[in-house]
Amino acid sequence: MAPRYNVISADSHLDVVRADRWVHHVEAKWRDRAPRLVTFADGREGIVVENRAIKGQNQGIPHKVYGMEDKRGVGAGTPEQRVAEQDEDGVDAEIMFTHGQMPFWRGLSDDEGYEAVIRGYNEWLAEEYCAFAPDRLIAMGLIPDSGLDAAIAELEHIARLGLKGAQFIAYPSGKGYPTPEDDRFWALALDMKMPLTSHTVSGSTRFWTKEPSFLYPKSGGRPGGDPMTVILRFVGDQATAHVQMTMAGVFDRFPDLRICWSETQAGWLPHAMAQIDHNFECNSFLAEKNYGVVPPAKPFSSYLVDNAVWVFLNDPIGVKMRHEVGVDKLLWGSDFSHSASDWPHSRESIDKMFADVPDDERYKMLAGNAVDFFRLDVN
Repeated sequence: MAPRYNVISADSHLDVVRADRWVHHVEAKWRDRAPRLVTFADGREGIVVENRAIKGQNQGIPHKVYGMEDKRGVGAGTPEQRVAEQDEDGVDAEIMFTHGQMPFWRGLSDDEGYEAVIRGYNEWLAEEYCAFAPDRLIAMGLIPDSGLDAAIAELEHIARLGLKGAQFIAYPSGKGYPTPEDDRFWALALDMKMPLTSHTVSGSTRFWTKEPSFLYPKSGGRPGGDPMTVILRFVGDQATAHVQMTMAGVFDRFPDLRICWSETQAGWLPHAMAQIDHNFECNSFLAEKNYGVVPPAKPFSSYLVDNAVWVFLNDPIGVKMRHEVGVDKLLWGSDFSHSASDWPHSRESIDKMFADVPDDERYKMLAGNAVDFFRLDVN
């Protein structure tokens, strides 16, 4: 029977896992080209993928606790070790992201091989790692960024495996901006009731900087005056992907679609909501005239609340401003085992940050909202 959750980290990491623990799940045809573990003469370990620099194995250790040279692999061990680390931190469960690995694996230039690596990794997550304690080790399945058909196929695979959510690092088409073909993916995710998540890169939800931020129906404006640039003025990149989706009409076509944007923090949201609405109101005529952008059905700020949940770490300002966004839209995360984590002292950090927060609101942000979004069993 699943425990009643009191503290769930909605942002934890599983991106330093030894390659030799999971590559046996990769299809035999591609296994020799999958990530592999190497050991150097001085005893250090690294992960090798073709067309990529060697990736150090000891990344992500909470150096505040053990120092930069510690070798014990905090957060990168067995599932038994991970549950013990949760207990040490006073955390009942973690929503776990494999952050930064897919761009590394993309060194494998064959789409079929790249997709086979992701498929094998997802199988390992479901069948070995999370299976040890499925109510506590809640890893997100990975969606490849190699095209819509591959994204849909892996979404279906993730559902069959029983993983409790899917993580995407680009739009389903593989682009850095939304396209009409993505609608097949959004519709399927809603039909499956599959929670969708994306983890920021250094706080930004923008997927790619090498591509335009939006595919406008026409372009007749001045440089730097396009709607995405204007709308996000004074806001920052935390809102980029959600604004892209809003401007593309995704949430008007799929009003029940919600995205969990992880590690964005929350204190910026009230300012961004006001600023984005004002920016668009001042420039909506030019957006439509010069770029063919049709205004969404509601103010942009409404979609930031209605179609998203936002994960914050140590963010006392975000907690203080929670009613400006909605208590049920905010989830706490520890960031374990990355350097922003307060592990193994998350409970002390939480008590300080939530000192004046009523118990019901505290529960929602620390556990209840994660239970609802990820459809966790609490019975």
